[in-house]
Amino acid sequence: MTEGTAELRSGRGATELTSAPPDGTGPHAAETAVHDQPEVDVAAAGARLAEAIGRVVEGKPDVVRLALVVLLAEGHLLIEDVPGVGKTTLAKALARTIDGTVRRIQFTPDLLPSDVTGVAVYDQESRAFEFKPGAVFANVVVADEINRASPKTQSALLECMEERQVTVDGVTYELARPFIVVATQNPQEMEGTYPLPEAQRDRFTARVSMGYPDRDAELAMLDERATTDPLTALSPVIDAAGVRALVAAVGRLHVAEPLRRYVVSLVEATRRSPDLRLGASPRAGLQLLRAARATAALAGRDHVLPDDVQAMAVPVLAHRLLLTPDAALARRDTQRVVTDLLAAVPVQRGH
Repeated sequence: MTEGTAELRSGRGATELTSAPPDGTGPHAAETAVHDQPEVDVAAAGARLAEAIGRVVEGKPDVVRLALVVLLAEGHLLIEDVPGVGKTTLAKALARTIDGTVRRIQFTPDLLPSDVTGVAVYDQESRAFEFKPGAVFANVVVADEINRASPKTQSALLECMEERQVTVDGVTYELARPFIVVATQNPQEMEGTYPLPEAQRDRFTARVSMGYPDRDAELAMLDERATTDPLTALSPVIDAAGVRALVAAVGRLHVAEPLRRYVVSLVEATRRSPDLRLGASPRAGLQLLRAARATAALAGRDHVLPDDVQAMAVPVLAHRLLLTPDAALARRDTQRVVTDLLAAVPVQRGH
């Protein structure tokens, strides 16, 4: 992948690439060891990131915090809401605070999987096929309006989101670390959208809705953004190597055995719920524990509490669940189902 600024155009959609330091951001950066790193202050770094993003995404501290949790949990974030509430702005702001490679894909109905993953092109001079990396070869991939592309194109993200690699024509290419997909989507009932397949939704660590800003934040937006875009003034707060160090520090947080059993109990409860025809997968339990670790680290603690698990249960689990027809007719929603399960499943106690 070349340095500098480039734009890939296939005639079906544009992919933007911004420059980044080559050290640790290449396709084989996943091989870099993350052990033997000095201790880092996750809470302090998170506060700096939140402050920077908050200058662009005003009045949404909980949304910004959840985005940072997903980043530190080495996961992927799905931002779902109506148009115009700042979904893409949040995704871009998160990307700009990290001094790493960033690519943005505008998902459209005619976008092809090869536009996302890359394609092997025959070189007349060398008489060999040369791989041209797609848009996923970056630290931060902004997948804008992901549900406006066909399911075939959406599925191009499945391997890279789960395994941090891409396979094209039988050859596997490693992706950079950190690697996070920040996808935006409009509600499914809006015109021109395709519902995300269950396997795709399950690969997103958390889903968040932006919601409308409060009155004061909207008034401030009218004044401050009349002539300038705050994104242009946003500078990187941390580099790719720093993010890898934070992720490694989060992974070292202690989780007591009773708390692990509590996570499993919550996941199992979704599979037994009479309101659900599809419960949470084992991957959901893993992601819930990782998100709880990141939440604890951002709070400055070296261990995870039941409160951390409960705080992350709805954003991590709700988008993976499917209601039964009866529950849907009764106007139940998956967020309420998860909330009810939190009240019903007892916290495991240890000695």
